Amino acid sequence: MLFKSLITATGLLATSVTATIYYAGVAESGGEFGVYGKVGTGLPGRFGVDYSFISKPGIDVYVDQNKVNLFRVAFLLERMCPLATGLGATFNETHFSYYADAINYITVNKSSYAILDPHNYMRYNDPSSQPFSGSVIGNSSDPTAATTAQFAAFWGALAKRFKNNTKVIFALMNEPHDMPTSLVLANNQAAINAIRKTGAKNLILAPGNSWTGGHSWTQGSDPSSALLQKLTDPIKNTAIDIHEYLDVDFSGGHSLCSSSAPDYLANLTTWLQTNHLKAMITEFGAANGTECKPYLEGIINYMAQNDEYIGWTAWAAGPFWGTYSPCCTDSQQWGSLEPGSLAADGSPGLYTTVWNATIQPLLPKTLQRSGPATVKGYGRY
Repeated sequence: MLFKSLITATGLLATSVTATIYYAGVAESGGEFGVYGKVGTGLPGRFGVDYSFISKPGIDVYVDQNKVNLFRVAFLLERMCPLATGLGATFNETHFSYYADAINYITVNKSSYAILDPHNYMRYNDPSSQPFSGSVIGNSSDPTAATTAQFAAFWGALAKRFKNNTKVIFALMNEPHDMPTSLVLANNQAAINAIRKTGAKNLILAPGNSWTGGHSWTQGSDPSSALLQKLTDPIKNTAIDIHEYLDVDFSGGHSLCSSSAPDYLANLTTWLQTNHLKAMITEFGAANGTECKPYLEGIINYMAQNDEYIGWTAWAAGPFWGTYSPCCTDSQQWGSLEPGSLAADGSPGLYTTVWNATIQPLLPKTLQRSGPATVKGYGRY
């Protein structure tokens, strides 16, 4: 009955979608690869062998053929800021140059928007078994932890390097979890302050706690909804960074879809409305089964119908996935959202079976094509 009702609701939504999404595209995963296993593995790693950021031909396909305008590009703090010098303003310049090349290709060569994604779960010093390894940034009871001040210094330094490129969006951190929400708030605010101190006006995306899940935003004894509205930005160009998967436990690990976004995002949307905030869903996904199609349509149409949401990136493309899947397959090898992706049996991968089959028909026709990224879209503050 729920499935049948969801199909009906999705069909109704599809007839009345309004253009409230300014930025839409895909997350590029691969910059965080090559470190899993023994502590210290792959640091700094071999670019193009252990990890990579984007495939330029893949970006070309998404921009030229699919007409997207947004890519979220993952990297690791431990590669950008080597352990020898610690989290802060000192970068591995060779590594940064590789990352800058990817971001410049997206924003300059392809005239699209790019989200900088430190894929570290608000942790630093050991990515060997992410998302749980490493010391929580700002945890004053852990002598090995990087401080909130160091996190701010990192963001100040990164912002200086990209502040003249207003198509670059600063996502402060991927999926903080298992830490006090007050610490998420403190780290976010310190980073925002450091970014704005440089004169950068770029759009900022601030995460919440509990994997920044939309379904859990108002839940639990220490919810994101209790504190994240206290964030301040002097130019009011900060949005909330949300993730939302459609399987039974919201993890993105299962092939069976069972979580309806319109139901599970309702409380978050109310919170955004109450606090006059905007959000971007920078990770969402579902499997390639026909029963998942209305769930994917449901989340995309829901964002389009509620103007609290300004953009989205589906999880995930990337040059190193091969036949492996980044999302929603119960460990089956169904490929990824990377153009040309194939499943292990040689059949079309998720780019064909999920992106082109379900997501592409719902891509907004009025995406922003020029001007700075802002919470209001179309280059307006």
